[in-house]
Amino acid sequence: MVQRLLLAALAAAPLAAVAGPHGSTSSPDTTGATPAPGLTQTTARSADGLPWYRPRHAVVQTGGGLGMVAAGVGYSLRDRLDLDILVGYVPKKYAGSTLSLASAKLLYSPWTLPVGEKWSVKPLSVGVYFSYTHGTLNDEEPNQYSRGYYWFSTDTRVGPLLGSRLSYALPPTAAGRKRNLSGYYELGTNDLYLISYVQNTKGLSPADILTLSLGVKVDF
Repeated sequence: MVQRLLLAALAAAPLAAVAGPHGSTSSPDTTGATPAPGLTQTTARSADGLPWYRPRHAVVQTGGGLGMVAAGVGYSLRDRLDLDILVGYVPKKYAGSTLSLASAKLLYSPWTLPVGEKWSVKPLSVGVYFSYTHGTLNDEEPNQYSRGYYWFSTDTRVGPLLGSRLSYALPPTAAGRKRNLSGYYELGTNDLYLISYVQNTKGLSPADILTLSLGVKVDF
């Protein structure tokens, strides 16, 4: 008889361990605390806690062959690699026709040097840009140029970039992400300018084919 009572107690012990406060068996956790196989927090969010598709900063610049003024957003990877997407604009009075530009810049900054408590500098940024310009042929004047007049693309440019950036540390976000307000300059050129220089080194100097852009970035 005693043996049967002991066996019954042992059998009931696991049920008692999971029983609720009123003696009922508690339900399993279905709130999603345990991720499904193959899905983790890092697959949906990057190291800074933001979704991968959300921009990390806003950009405004002037010059550089990307418009009298250009603005857009950008993404950062490990504080070294930046991808910026911009839309630029040039008024008709400065270009013969109104120009709108879409461009992308990819920049790599290998070093960040602290300057005091709040300031830092990226002394070297190297990269490449691509731009597409709408309205380059004064398209309000039909047949202005004969077919094949230009042997090169009049609307697409690609070229190298070289610059640096000075940053000021802003208060972090509520989630603790670091933020900076940065000013930068970039020297660049493009495929057409380089070809023109190679074909006419006596008439052009390196300074003739360089463009300068000045801009501001602010982290979200």
